[in-house]
Amino acid sequence: MLIKWIITALLLIILYHLFRALFAMLKGQETSKNMSKMLGKRVLFSLAVVLFISLTSQFGLIKPNRFDPSTIRTQTQTSTTKPHPQSANTKRQPEMQSVD
Repeated sequence: MLIKWIITALLLIILYHLFRALFAMLKGQETSKNMSKMLGKRVLFSLAVVLFISLTSQFGLIKPNRFDPSTIRTQTQTSTTKPHPQSANTKRQPEMQSVD
């Protein structure tokens, strides 16, 4: 459970630096050094997330979800509705024409 919190925190830090760099870019040229530092931190934290996930996977702390197509099972849905007998009241009545 702690590992999930650490990964989530690192991903939120990545988003934080990404949006700070976006706002720095929108402000103008005088903050270009500041923007490049924030983007560099984003790359650094992204690398940390990848390394953290691969190391915890190697040590067996997390288990990756492996997709195995041979284990796919198909489900068939049966009808859950019961046939409803139509009564005489629900049948459509023929229209009658009056002859004068």
